[in-house]
Amino acid sequence: MNNKLKKSFWEGNKKLFFVAFIAGLAINSINLYLSYVLQVVTDIAAGEEKSKSLTQVLIQCVCVFAVMEVIVIVFAKTQNAFKARAMKQYRDAVYKRLAKKGIGAFRKENTSTYVSGMTNDAGIIEENYLSSLFTIGGQIFLFIGSLILMLWYSPLLTLIAIGFSLLPVIASVATGKKLVKLEQKVSEKNEKFLAMISEILTGFSVVKSFNAEERIGKLLASANTKLEAAKKQRNVNKDYTSAIGAFSGAATQLGVFITGAFLCLKGMGITPGMLFVFTNLMNFIIGPIAQLPALLAKKKAAIALVEKMEKALAEEDDGAKEEKTDCAFDHSVQLKDVEFSYDGTKKVLDHVSYEFEKGKSYAIVGASGCGKSTLLQLLLAGMNGYQGSITYDGSDVKNIRPESLYNTVSTIQQNVFVFNASIRDNVTMFNEFPKEEVDRVIEMAGLRELIAEKGEDYLCGENGSGLSGGEKQRISIARALLRNAKMLLIDEATAALDAETSNRVLGAILALKNMTRIVVTHDLDAGTLRQYDSILTLKGGKIIEDGSFDALMQKKGYFYSLYTVAQ
Repeated sequence: MNNKLKKSFWEGNKKLFFVAFIAGLAINSINLYLSYVLQVVTDIAAGEEKSKSLTQVLIQCVCVFAVMEVIVIVFAKTQNAFKARAMKQYRDAVYKRLAKKGIGAFRKENTSTYVSGMTNDAGIIEENYLSSLFTIGGQIFLFIGSLILMLWYSPLLTLIAIGFSLLPVIASVATGKKLVKLEQKVSEKNEKFLAMISEILTGFSVVKSFNAEERIGKLLASANTKLEAAKKQRNVNKDYTSAIGAFSGAATQLGVFITGAFLCLKGMGITPGMLFVFTNLMNFIIGPIAQLPALLAKKKAAIALVEKMEKALAEEDDGAKEEKTDCAFDHSVQLKDVEFSYDGTKKVLDHVSYEFEKGKSYAIVGASGCGKSTLLQLLLAGMNGYQGSITYDGSDVKNIRPESLYNTVSTIQQNVFVFNASIRDNVTMFNEFPKEEVDRVIEMAGLRELIAEKGEDYLCGENGSGLSGGEKQRISIARALLRNAKMLLIDEATAALDAETSNRVLGAILALKNMTRIVVTHDLDAGTLRQYDSILTLKGGKIIEDGSFDALMQKKGYFYSLYTVAQ
């Protein structure tokens, strides 16, 4: 897979990695030097070494340790700086790719995939991929360096040591294969657990009002149990691999030491110092042999998590592979024989054809479930799988770039999301606008009284917990109007407002020029309805009537019945 996310770790970060990697190799070189010192000191004590004194060796060690301290500081700073930048760039890249998705593509996905990917999975990636780059490189360097040093001391004992080393190799390979699958299993269980936590917190009031705490608690406990069981299985595999590696490593060291002692007693050119240095260097031979298979398995598992996120981000709307165009809206939006079903059987929209002309205002009315909100979602490319065509000035909405479509079409929905930020930031969506423009939409949306009472910098709370439903609706209306888009879709946006405020806000919106306004409403107020250029009446997913308020009332059809009952 051409993994763009993996490339994000390295953008502008290669120099830091190079410095840290070289510093790590320098530290490992000093470890090899200390093994050499062990041999020299032992042979001096045994009378085998005449060319050096303990004083000379001590002075050399002091100098080496002074250099090592500097290198360790450089390594610690550059390694952590590399990992910090890499993870920041990775998370930023995930968000940037996610933000390019269309609403329709995102709607069918599980948000826990991204929550888990940017939290739990990100921690695994940092530890098992980024950190392992230094560990694996260091282990390989120590292995090669130790092997060269051992061959320099005694080729015969080196061959014997390699023979003994086959034991930890077999043990590590045999026990390390399962780790990739187990790590992926943990990721999947964590994703499901996070999804359930999110649902419970979002629907907390529903859980409480139906006294469902115990039943929901059992479902959560089940997901939690499965997650911990997967983690336990993974950790047992890791610990088992480590234990087998440690046992086989100890057996290998003991075997080399006993064999070396035998050769030393037989006078075959092995000194006590060489015996000790071989035993020490075996740590650097056995360590990589025992650990590398597990480290490489962890690295592979971490890369698999990156590829999992890449795959999720790559999923797009129908027709996403076709060349995208900008959204042009100078004339009209046309629906031709549009059909849509949520479950594949019952049609929510049934052969809907209509033309919304630029600059005009439209009301969509009808009983609950007749397809009004679905129609607005399709105009905003919010759902896939429909039949027929929806075109903006002749361009199919499926082939329009999402960002261009959202610049053309703004929406006010009944369910409002408010960030835990100031009122002003929620209105401007963290953008900069001229003060007079912000003041204009605040006045139009009826927010002036709220701001006078609490101030523009008032924090709204998580999802607007510090505001009433009507206050959140006003913020939603203001933020949509501030964009000054060519088309405004309004889905029961004034339902939480009192009748007087609702009529005033809708009146201000309908008075706007050069903006197409399509409003889904249950509020059948004659004064407001007369301001629309046309009223579309939906029944059973079909447009059965359309026209001005007075024309529909004179016709005395379905709209007349709806209006009469509402009064």
